[in-house]
Amino acid sequence: MQYTIGRPSPKAIAEQTERVKAHLDRWRAVEIGRVHWETVTYRAGGGPVEVPHRWELKNPSEWVRATRSATIAAEYRRLGELVQQMSSQFHALVVRRRQLVMERPVPEVIKAAEVALTLFPGCAQGRPLRALGVCNIDTKFFERNRALICQMLDVRFEGQVGELGLEHFLGAAEEDERWLLVAPLASGMLPFRQQRVRASELSQLAAVAGHVVIVENERSLHQLPELPGTVAILGAGLSLGWVRDAWLTSMRVAYWGDMDTWGLSMLARVRLAIPSVAALLMDQDCFDQYAPELAVCEPTPVDGGIPDGLTLDEGAFFAYLLTQERGRLEQEFLPKELVSKALCAWQGR
Repeated sequence: MQYTIGRPSPKAIAEQTERVKAHLDRWRAVEIGRVHWETVTYRAGGGPVEVPHRWELKNPSEWVRATRSATIAAEYRRLGELVQQMSSQFHALVVRRRQLVMERPVPEVIKAAEVALTLFPGCAQGRPLRALGVCNIDTKFFERNRALICQMLDVRFEGQVGELGLEHFLGAAEEDERWLLVAPLASGMLPFRQQRVRASELSQLAAVAGHVVIVENERSLHQLPELPGTVAILGAGLSLGWVRDAWLTSMRVAYWGDMDTWGLSMLARVRLAIPSVAALLMDQDCFDQYAPELAVCEPTPVDGGIPDGLTLDEGAFFAYLLTQERGRLEQEFLPKELVSKALCAWQGR
C-alpha cells in the first residue's frame, strides 16, 4: 500500500517556514512503514530541501498500526482469527461484508462457514430449515445466521441462493409459506370465484388452465376481464420462488406489475424462470401516456443496476424510470378497458 504525500508549496516555504519544518519533522519521526523522500529546490529556499513524497506500508498490519485506532485494531484481530479457522473461499466475503460477522460471536461465524460447506442444492428434501441437523447446530441457527449463510452459499454456488431464495435452493419447506390469491377468469373452471392457495399447491391449476397471468397486487383483481382457460395469481410481490415450479413450463404465462423499478425487477425474476413470459402494460410508451396524471415518486428505487432477465427495451425503460422525478405508476390506476384489451390481445382473442 502506497500513499502520496503532498509537497509543501513554494508559498508555504517562503511564508510558513516553521509549519513546513514541523511537517518535515513529523514525517521524519514516523516509524511505521517506509517514508520515501525526494530532493526539491525552491526559489525561496537557501538550497535543496528533502521532502517526503510517498509513504509505503508493506502489509495490512502496518496499516492497522498506522491508523492508531483501537477499534480498527480490534476488528483486524477478529478478522485474523476468523480467516485462520474457515475455508479460504470465504475470506474475501468476511472482509468485504464485515458487518455480517462483527456482531456475531466468533464461534458462531466459524460454525456458519462449516454449515455452508455442508449444504448443497436440494439437501433439505422437504424438511424445514430448523429440522436440518447438520454440524450439530441448534434449531434456531438458521434464523440467527440466515443472511451470513446465504452470502456464503452464494460464494460457493455463484449467486444461486440470492436468485432462488434459501428454502427453494435447499429444497426446504417454507414454514411461513406464502398464500396467494387465485382467481379463475372464466366461470366453471374452479369451484370458487377467488380463494387463497398455498404456493406449493398451485400446480393443481395445470389441470384446468392453459393460461396463467401473474399480477403483482391483489388490488388489481377488479380490472381483470373474463378470459376462458385462464387463471390469475395475485399478490405474490417479491415472493416469486414458486415461478420455477415445473407445472408452469406447459402454461402460457403473462406478468403484469407496477411500472416502477421494483415491478420491472419482479418481471426480470419471472423471466429468468420462464423465458417465454409476456410482460403486460409495463413499457415506456404506456408509462409516458399515463404518467402525467397518474405517476408518483418511487420512494426507494431498486439499486444495483438493470436486473438480469429484462429485454433491451425493458432495461432501457428501467434506466429511464430512474431518471424520472415521478418514476412510479401503480397498476391499479390504469383504466380497466386498457387492461382488458391487453389481456385479450395476449390470449389471442
